[in-house]
Amino acid sequence: MGEEKRMTHTEKIFAAGHALLIGVGGADIPKTVDDAKALADILKDQERCAYPPEQVKLLTGQDADRNRILDALDKVAQSSDINSTIIIYFSGHGSQITSSIGEAYFLIPHGYDINRLNKTAISGAEFAAKLRALKAKKILLLLDCCHAGGIGEAKGLEIAKAPLPPEALEVLGCGSGRVIIASSQADESSFAGEPYSAFTLALIESLCGIGVARKDGFVRVADLAMHAREAVPGRTKNKQHPILSFEQADNFVVAYYSGGDSSTKALPFQELPEIEPEPGAWQNEFNQKQNAGTQTNIVGDVNGPILSGIFRGPVNILEGRRRRKT
Repeated sequence: MGEEKRMTHTEKIFAAGHALLIGVGGADIPKTVDDAKALADILKDQERCAYPPEQVKLLTGQDADRNRILDALDKVAQSSDINSTIIIYFSGHGSQITSSIGEAYFLIPHGYDINRLNKTAISGAEFAAKLRALKAKKILLLLDCCHAGGIGEAKGLEIAKAPLPPEALEVLGCGSGRVIIASSQADESSFAGEPYSAFTLALIESLCGIGVARKDGFVRVADLAMHAREAVPGRTKNKQHPILSFEQADNFVVAYYSGGDSSTKALPFQELPEIEPEPGAWQNEFNQKQNAGTQTNIVGDVNGPILSGIFRGPVNILEGRRRRKT
């Protein structure tokens, strides 16, 4: 009996799953920390995604600096193999920097120096080299990049938001099991929210089985991509549109959504989600929660329809029963 019980539990572990979740934090994007923590929690939840907890690495705030991020990417490469499924999630700033010597993309980690980005940030080339070192056939890169203005100004530099590192696109675009999903287009900012950003909320919903095409217990890449393409524009008044690098990829499985079961579980939070009215509107107000009257409420329920619409146009949110705050 004990052996049978042990084997049943083992079967429900998504053993191939490895993940690195990064939430940079900072005065202008504090909610990136909560977003990264939420994804780490749901991936480790044995009743949902069922990743082995030791294979899920979380870096937030001061721990999400350049050196720790690069080191964590090295460790993922060492601990995974060709049969692994790897999720890398970055919530922070992604910027295209133009100077007198040319253009370069940077992921902006905690503790960066705008005047020393080559030493304190992570260039697109460095990031691509770390991705290239991953042996896994199945890699999903999730980028919740916010806006360029938050990283400051420096003489002689032009700073623009860039949702996708060109070098990473070159690396991940060459394999059938490589996918990038970014939170918004280059000329858009990403909306924060309570308890999570519009983009991360859509990811969490998918990882709970909402919007999956097949109710067989698995979340696939297309489930995440298509639900984000529907949910995010609908929750941001059509002002934020996730972008996908999905053309050559297989629709591979990324996780369980109910610990190996095929039934859908409720979302792992009780409060009614809310999205800020405009990007950056809540920078200094998250803790006080004094602007509830100006927030955009999300309606719908996991027990009924959530969204309808088409990917290229506005998405309508259907009225449904709301979850109560506790």
